[in-house]
Amino acid sequence: MEFPAASAHRGLVPWLGLLLAVRESGFTPGPEYSGRETANPDGTLIIRKVIPRDLGLYLVVAVLPKGKIAMGFGRLNVYEPLIVPTLLASNTTVTENVDAVVLTCYTNAVLTFWLYNARNLPFTERMKLSWDHRTLTIDPVRREDAGNYQCKVSNLIDAFESAPVQLDVKY
Repeated sequence: MEFPAASAHRGLVPWLGLLLAVRESGFTPGPEYSGRETANPDGTLIIRKVIPRDLGLYLVVAVLPKGKIAMGFGRLNVYEPLIVPTLLASNTTVTENVDAVVLTCYTNAVLTFWLYNARNLPFTERMKLSWDHRTLTIDPVRREDAGNYQCKVSNLIDAFESAPVQLDVKY
């Protein structure tokens, strides 16, 4: 058998043994495995039913003839399925220069963007975002703020937009 990671660099190399170290927390194969992992003789690692706790650095060390060692590593990122966002407004009919409106995007996404009339929201000095970008406050509301608002969420796998919320501004 050969160590596949070595083949990309030096041609096929026979290997004598395999040591697998997984993640920064550093567990190695043995009884403490969750039962979802299988280390194969060809150097591959199969993890069934991946969960967020599986993310991290994975390292494979192959012991080659004459005591030489070859190593390969990679990072596993785990993304939870995105929940389609729900956008709620504190009020959808407001009075110009009197009221404020708070729009909150309910989602499990890390990245949240705001749309106004199906385009990127042009932010003004009256608009404030929460630290996680899921809450947009407009204070005070002006007539030019009237229109459809949406939040758009994404990760490296998916992207979704909320249904639009219509803001009416009375003057």
